[in-house]
Amino acid sequence: MGVPDYQTLMKPVLLFSSDGQIHTGAEAVEHVAQLFQLTAADRAQLLPSGRTHLLNNRTHWALTYLRHAALLSSEGHGKFRITDRGQQLVKQNPPKINKALLIVQYPEVADFIGRPTAKAIGDRVPASPVEAELEAKLSPEEQLEVSYRTLRTELEHALLAKLKAGGSEFFERAVLDILVGMGYGGSHAQAVEHVGKAGDGGIDGVINEDKLGLDKVYVQAKRWEGVVGRPTVQGFAGSLDSEHARKGILITTSSFSAEARTYVQNIEKRIVLIGGEELVRHMVDYQVGVQPKGTFTLYRIDEDFFEDAD
Repeated sequence: MGVPDYQTLMKPVLLFSSDGQIHTGAEAVEHVAQLFQLTAADRAQLLPSGRTHLLNNRTHWALTYLRHAALLSSEGHGKFRITDRGQQLVKQNPPKINKALLIVQYPEVADFIGRPTAKAIGDRVPASPVEAELEAKLSPEEQLEVSYRTLRTELEHALLAKLKAGGSEFFERAVLDILVGMGYGGSHAQAVEHVGKAGDGGIDGVINEDKLGLDKVYVQAKRWEGVVGRPTVQGFAGSLDSEHARKGILITTSSFSAEARTYVQNIEKRIVLIGGEELVRHMVDYQVGVQPKGTFTLYRIDEDFFEDAD
């Protein structure tokens, strides 16, 4: 069934704490995993950032909302205990505990998420169907990551369109700029020799693999429209032979066929194939052709700072 959304976890976590004992976040995570019979793959699932386990994140946000509703109290170092208010809600035994219920019954939650206190579910400003579905399934941190990925995808699509619209010589220079941005060869002057011209024999540029220039990588960059097949890649490999070269990078604004990728895996030369989607990802990662618009930093509590707070 996969990891339940964080609102689904609110009631199980509160019931887990109803024994009145002090529990840890790790204990809550383990309880949820066993209750919903999560598999090892479910437990290992990560957020899109790859830095946090999805189960831990959603359990954390369930605990966060329960704490802000004063249903749980913080007992230091990631520990919590149910409050009298929490025990009262357990006795009421609502069908489910979610943000809507918490906003209605506990003004603190409305303050926490920046919404006016609601006296009834119907008093809330209605969200769009898409917003409502997103809020129900994703934790605030997940929502932020989804928004980031959406904005980044739009940016990458716009970058690829720009590359396709530019001239051939511009694209060749842009590709070499990207490789320099990725750290090849040190400074731009040291790293790149732009040699693309008519009759270049399939080589559009040469880039130093290291700062000392001990080895060179030959580059071909073309704005192909269709899928690039094996014959084109074989032709590039032949161009490397004429230069007595062993390493090359073949870059296109489109994509490569499965046969082309299989071919480069089975030859002695080291040829890397980079399609348009991967190319613009590198542009964003290494800030080539883009500028930062804004930065958002997420913070977490430094538990060591509060070591002696009690």
